[in-house]
Amino acid sequence: MSIATRRPLSVSFLASSFLVLWLILAAFPFLWTLWGSFKVEGDFFSKADWANSLFGTLTKVETGGSFTGDGYYGAWIQEEFWRAAWHTGLVCLCVVTISLTCGTLAGYALSRSPYRYAFWLLLFALIFRAMPPVTLVSGYLLPFFEWNLWGHLSTTIIVLVAINQPFTLWMLHSFFKNIPQDLDESAMVDGCTRFQAFRHVIIPVMWPGVITTGLFSFLLAFNDFAITTMLLSKENHTMIPKIFSFLGTTQTKGNVMFAVAAVVSVTAPLFVMILFFQRQIVSGLTAGAVKG
Repeated sequence: MSIATRRPLSVSFLASSFLVLWLILAAFPFLWTLWGSFKVEGDFFSKADWANSLFGTLTKVETGGSFTGDGYYGAWIQEEFWRAAWHTGLVCLCVVTISLTCGTLAGYALSRSPYRYAFWLLLFALIFRAMPPVTLVSGYLLPFFEWNLWGHLSTTIIVLVAINQPFTLWMLHSFFKNIPQDLDESAMVDGCTRFQAFRHVIIPVMWPGVITTGLFSFLLAFNDFAITTMLLSKENHTMIPKIFSFLGTTQTKGNVMFAVAAVVSVTAPLFVMILFFQRQIVSGLTAGAVKG
């Protein structure tokens, strides 16, 4: 390292201290919730002594140990949270697959189109995306009730795709615009059709962008509350509305801890997924920032 780029020791110490402090503050809510999910409600929400949350005083009295898995058992088995997890996985898989399939084809076509209508289509999609999703869903409710479509997973998937598609289209269109059109033309000169050039040349180049867009689509479907609550029946709830149903019955002993255990169960896979795909996310978000 050259003298010009070498940082003073005090600056390095302050920067490292700030990063460590920020990491602790960011991780503390999840770690605290994870710790409390193995306690009983009287300890985790104790008003008399916050130390009960650490040492599990009432947990020892009620269960005989400092930790208990009653919250997880009650949520996953007693309240059938596994069913909500299955519904969430099905909804996310369908939303991501349909959104990426339509988004890649439409984004590529619009990015290569020489006509003016491409701009107006993108502008219309942006206006549709800017509208609050709740206002759009409220307009769907009457025909869904009349056609007996309310409460089904397939109906929710269609609505989530419709709301997510403009965002997917804009992101993928931006990625395609950063790929030189010379690649398409070179592939077609070598004998490829337009679709073969798209499949064998363009998609491998912008794969990080596809993964990034897919992750955002997944998070939209995974974390959605308003749409899934309004359109799904109680039997077909996904995980987020199911957690809300626990919190809506706090008068029943143990239901709050069911919600705490369910929150940990929902959050943990997201951490693992982001850590696994972090390199692709960074590559996708920075694609096109430097052109060579």
